Amino acid sequence: MAKVNTEERVTRAKEFFQSGYNCAQSVAMAYADIIGEQPELISKMAASFGGGMGRLREVCGTVSGMALLASWLEPCPTATDANAKRRNYALVQHFAEEFRRQNGSIVCRTLLGLDHDKDEPTPAARTAEYYRKRPCKELVGDAARIVAEYLNNKE
Repeated sequence: MAKVNTEERVTRAKEFFQSGYNCAQSVAMAYADIIGEQPELISKMAASFGGGMGRLREVCGTVSGMALLASWLEPCPTATDANAKRRNYALVQHFAEEFRRQNGSIVCRTLLGLDHDKDEPTPAARTAEYYRKRPCKELVGDAARIVAEYLNNKE
């Protein structure tokens, strides 16, 4: 595989986020061409993982987006292939550990500094104030960069 342009992937993911896609969608869709899937399909598959899974504020959607990509990068298409499961889980753990190393947590509410669990299901309006007070756009970029670095270092 040819080297991935890391900054291009980071920019692409951030642009998806700025245009209204959630964090999980933005990270995963930035790699649609590499995994050979249509962005629309990826968007549908990742839709529920924004806001720490449906605004439950659990695992950050960017980490879920990376986990979704791991399903294509280290697939496990059968129920009995223990080696494939191990490779897939190892990649998910690698992505999560690197994200945690860079950001201190993989939990949405912690990353946002929230003092409560779930939020109402209606997403916040994407205003200038929204983007100013939330680190989500930068977290999306971090996740996209982690995936690019993995791809560029993969043998």
